Amino acid sequence: MNVNGIAAAATEMSQARTADAVQMAVLKKALDVQAQGALQLVEAAAQKVPNNPLHLGNRVDTSA
Repeated sequence: MNVNGIAAAATEMSQARTADAVQMAVLKKALDVQAQGALQLVEAAAQKVPNNPLHLGNRVDTSA
């Protein structure tokens, strides 16, 4: 067996594992950022606008 081939294969596998770990970390960070943005949108939507009358937004016309 070729020792250089084994070393190259081991190096390639190590680099692949490192690349996978980095990609997973980036994916988790992206999911966290999206979750934070969604939470901010939900919180902003839940806030009541004090200038509108209380009856606004209570009914939706679904026949239009």
